[in-house]
Amino acid sequence: MTATIEPIVGRYVHVNIMGDACRVYFEECGQGIPLLCLHTAGSDGRQFRHLLCDEDVTSKFRVIAFDMPWHGKSYPPLGYQDKDYELTTERYVATIRAFAAALELDRPVVMGCSIGGRIVLQLAHAHGEEFRALIGLEGADHQPPWYDTSWLNRPDVHGGEVCAALVSGLIAPQSPDEYRHETLWQYKQSGPGIFRGDLYFYRVDSDLRGKLDGIDTRRTPLFLLTGEYDFSCSPEDTLRTARSIPGAQAVVMKELGHFPMSENPRQFKKYITPVLQAIAQA
Repeated sequence: MTATIEPIVGRYVHVNIMGDACRVYFEECGQGIPLLCLHTAGSDGRQFRHLLCDEDVTSKFRVIAFDMPWHGKSYPPLGYQDKDYELTTERYVATIRAFAAALELDRPVVMGCSIGGRIVLQLAHAHGEEFRALIGLEGADHQPPWYDTSWLNRPDVHGGEVCAALVSGLIAPQSPDEYRHETLWQYKQSGPGIFRGDLYFYRVDSDLRGKLDGIDTRRTPLFLLTGEYDFSCSPEDTLRTARSIPGAQAVVMKELGHFPMSENPRQFKKYITPVLQAIAQA
């Protein structure tokens, strides 16, 4: 056989999330410490495809990326058509914990980006003992909204096109065109109203300012990494958040924007490698 076949394996797991029976799609590769990856708002687990194929990572970590319900290849729960989708902090935390429990993951590392970077702070605050380490990419306790979400789900506007246009400026200018447009394509394929529903969590339901007390970074190390070109979660937002959490480690990543793992995987590897090495050696 001459074709290139990637080592990623995709499967479905049935998970009960706050009373909803959900069929959740996930991809995984590797063996070792479970590394659970959370995609950004309005996208899906394909954002981590490069990490899933990186033998330097998968030789030490079991990398797992799942599509949240309503995203990617995970259907919404039954009856979704009768109500608007809105991601809340409670549902987001319940989804991550239910998925980890369904796969019987033993104190996984959780790495999330954007909304995923925000939720790892809540995990550190409320459930830190369940995780080996937490990594927030483009994460902070709060960012003032800079966009109008009413445009993201209207009958007279193409939702995929406008969602991709909204985030296109968040990609660093140095990112290769191939990966820039791959990242945007994932937004163009999102379900109607899903990006907007995710941003309910980001804009309305997850202001964590002054609510991150009690995080024990000696028990669960917390790493915050943000791209220098991210104006949605700016480096200043991340550094401010890190200063409020004793022991949190913050890094500003050069030549990267809001989607480091998918927009420029080679540049991202320079920054995530030492973090993963520190976790593996702890």
